[in-house]
Amino acid sequence: MTMTLLSCRDATARLPARAIFRVEPRMTKHEIKEYLMKIYGLPVKKVNTVNFDGARKRIVGKRFVAYTKYNDFKRAYVHFDSSLRKLGVNFRKGTMWD
Repeated sequence: MTMTLLSCRDATARLPARAIFRVEPRMTKHEIKEYLMKIYGLPVKKVNTVNFDGARKRIVGKRFVAYTKYNDFKRAYVHFDSSLRKLGVNFRKGTMWD
């Protein structure tokens, strides 16, 4: 399972800490929550997901036109429990999780 951290936000007085991950389309909300809780010990409160279709591309050559498509992906919006106030400095955009 690979998870790429796209962005994160520390908790404020009104809003809990939140992180956005790019995950594989076959991962469910429950799997994402269990993965973050068991492997990294993060207090996950809620997970929302959005499916994205890969972009389609048309390549024009001299004799033919080829069509290709990028891979589909899913974006997971993870809301953490109020006990987690700061996500930390080592959470950077593009960090790979295995």
